[in-house]
Amino acid sequence: MHSILIVDDSQVIRRSLRSWIEQTLRCKVCGEAENGQAALEKVDELRPDIVIMDFQMPVMNGLDASRNILRHFPGTAIVMFTLHPSKELMRAAQEAGVRDVVSKTDRPSDRLSVAVQQILS
Repeated sequence: MHSILIVDDSQVIRRSLRSWIEQTLRCKVCGEAENGQAALEKVDELRPDIVIMDFQMPVMNGLDASRNILRHFPGTAIVMFTLHPSKELMRAAQEAGVRDVVSKTDRPSDRLSVAVQQILS
């Protein structure tokens, strides 16, 4: 079973994502982190297959955290999950090695599900 780490500064979003993932995807949520720095520590500790990463967070944003994670753990797949998807963010995320950028305003069953399923296949 594939493992997912959820990284978002909002506990409400983390709980919602966890519930949705556990109910609809054939994956296990192995942990949660509230900022990019905590995400680095969790990836090192838990070695998830996929990280669902918020962009705007305190301490370290999702783009910087993604760059660091992929530098140290290149086999980790990252999906950026943000309220502010822009062409600039998509380009920077792609250059960093992030697999996809998904808007939080999309229903998870739509874009996020497709992004995760593409990674798993």
